[in-house]
Amino acid sequence: MTSSGHRLIDGLDAALVELLAAEPRVGVLEASRRLGIARGTVQARLDRMRNRGVITGYGPDVDPAAFGYGVTAFITLEIRQAGGHDPVAERLAEIPEVLEVHTITGAGDMLCRVVARSNADLQRVLDAIVAAEGVVRASTAISLATQVRYRIRPLVRAAACGPAG
Repeated sequence: MTSSGHRLIDGLDAALVELLAAEPRVGVLEASRRLGIARGTVQARLDRMRNRGVITGYGPDVDPAAFGYGVTAFITLEIRQAGGHDPVAERLAEIPEVLEVHTITGAGDMLCRVVARSNADLQRVLDAIVAAEGVVRASTAISLATQVRYRIRPLVRAAACGPAG
């Protein structure tokens, strides 16, 4: 809910997002047919959610392992505080194997999700990360298996229903 007590999405928005998450290539016309609503309503809802930042993209989901990057690791970085997070993040964004970078609380300053072709290749990626100006220290955890893949549909359903009570 927003500070004014209104939900950012309702049940129809959630149904639309779920449909698009399950079948990203479904068109507006087909979505309107399946949801039993007017095409203009679907388009207006999509536009509103895009403008609010609820929907951020429609790109394909890809599995890095399918094109040779079978190792996933999470790297916690300590950075020099004098330079700040943004310059370090910009340098890390230049490394193709760095998929995500988050500023975090706790023992480290930033958390990176990276991929590599092998453990030896992970060393190359880690060396590139540590060489980024502003990085002081890195701690790496290699993912052995993905127990729950990135998902959004349960969260969308929960958001449409309101806060748990």
